[in-house]
Amino acid sequence: MSGDFDAQRLLRFADRAEQLGYDSVWVGDSIVARARHEPLAMLAAIAARTESVALGTAVLLPVLRHPVVLAHHAATVDQISEGRLILGVGIATDTPTTHHEFESVGVPFERRVGRFNEHLDICRRLWAGEKVSHHSDFYDLDEVQALPMPHREGGPPLWVAGSNEVTQRRAGRVYDGWMPIGHANQFASGLNVVYQAAAESGRDPASVATASYLTVALNDDADVADKTLNDYLAAYYPAPPSAMRAVQATYAGSASGLAEWVNEFVAAGSQHIIIRCAGDHDEQIEQVIDCLRPLRHRGWPMG
Repeated sequence: MSGDFDAQRLLRFADRAEQLGYDSVWVGDSIVARARHEPLAMLAAIAARTESVALGTAVLLPVLRHPVVLAHHAATVDQISEGRLILGVGIATDTPTTHHEFESVGVPFERRVGRFNEHLDICRRLWAGEKVSHHSDFYDLDEVQALPMPHREGGPPLWVAGSNEVTQRRAGRVYDGWMPIGHANQFASGLNVVYQAAAESGRDPASVATASYLTVALNDDADVADKTLNDYLAAYYPAPPSAMRAVQATYAGSASGLAEWVNEFVAAGSQHIIIRCAGDHDEQIEQVIDCLRPLRHRGWPMG
């Protein structure tokens, strides 16, 4: 977003996060909608130089890649990291930018939910070592096997993003985790739906990981923090910052108030706290970990 595409700087940033005590490092996904490095390639590089942090996508749009290619790529990253990969996945919001991205890689935007579900089912079957035959409107495969399999048995966990009830129920029924971007009260109500769907499907609700994706701008001057956050959101999304703040969990203010705000998500049932910093990343990752270290010592992973 800043026009600085120095990959080495990002790798050093990941190193620093691990040294500071973060539990995970997350990379976004965009092929043409935003200027970014390819997430799985970046995570492979991070995996090779770190030892303990989990490595996640927040979030990957899986259908932009053929499922056999994605399964093979993800299995390789999981092997390099020795099982530290988590795939946060989503279907993408309905915006002109997203439509253009799908068109650019030759994937129809229509029926993307059905494609998404079939896509990830194929990945899981490949990660299990199965020779996959699959014939549908979306994919046509005959006896396809992708080796090597991932380091983690069954492949990397799939955490689905999204805050609507359909996504919440799908997370409970099918996927390994749920990682919405909404406010704490929305998280609490949505988690009830996730857990109910898990129980109805014969799954242990406690087996579904939960994560909150939070955007933070820290400054002792509230007006400066607010402007930093709004400028970040305006540059990132094709919608007014006020509209994005209405649906996304955001914090703009002093470091001293951050822990209390984050604790609302912990109290709502979030097991993992993922922080996206707006503004000076190098400075803020140190401020964030210092503020939230008491929560981390109570057992909540932070990325």
